[in-house]
Amino acid sequence: MNLSRRQILVLLPTAAIAWKFVKAGTPEEAPNYKMSDHWWGMLIDIPKCIGCGNCVRACQAENDVPDGFFRTWVERYHVTDTDMTNPEVISPDGGKEGFPAATDDAGKYFFVPKLCNHCADSPCTQVCPVGATFVSPDGVVLVDPKYCLGCAYCVQACPYGCRYIHPEKKTADKCTLCYHRITKGLTTACCESCPTGARQLVDLKNPNDPIHAFLKTHSVHVLKPQMATGAKVYYNELDGSVR
Repeated sequence: MNLSRRQILVLLPTAAIAWKFVKAGTPEEAPNYKMSDHWWGMLIDIPKCIGCGNCVRACQAENDVPDGFFRTWVERYHVTDTDMTNPEVISPDGGKEGFPAATDDAGKYFFVPKLCNHCADSPCTQVCPVGATFVSPDGVVLVDPKYCLGCAYCVQACPYGCRYIHPEKKTADKCTLCYHRITKGLTTACCESCPTGARQLVDLKNPNDPIHAFLKTHSVHVLKPQMATGAKVYYNELDGSVR
């Protein structure tokens, strides 16, 4: 018997509990890599970001991201003294090719890279009807495309706008923190390509990671803290006008 996707969604509440969650949610693991030894996140040092777009281009090339979609992107904020709460925000083509020259000398300009926040309490994993999106034991939010129905519940649930439905695969897609790289001891493509060190992969479970000292000595925030998602992308000197 062939079932339509709509019929599958109707049957999922019971079927998923019965066996889907057992099969879905197993990330690819490299030999000799112990997931239990790590808890991954990222540090974004806003004063260092120059809006060059290297990170966006590197991510697109590394992960075969389709044109017009982004696993990571960069926004430019322009905040003026007359309107601190309503900044001008632009992100032409995700900031992939950089930004136009500033035309207004008043106020402050700064760049904010964005990506999946790899939340410890992620709303996206809570709404997925088949467990296709999950948090790995090392703290990375992933999508198992073999089980994803393309229902877009997770896209709607993400408060950061970090997910999309892949136009060809018809499954949810997003930043994976280059899981295929970090399990082999490499950093992410976006961090590797950043010329100023504005992006740093961090291992919160490693006591020797410099992130611990950085968090104690800098003004570090997460996006939308009121959502209480346990976001693990930390922003240094995040302006209060950032949405």
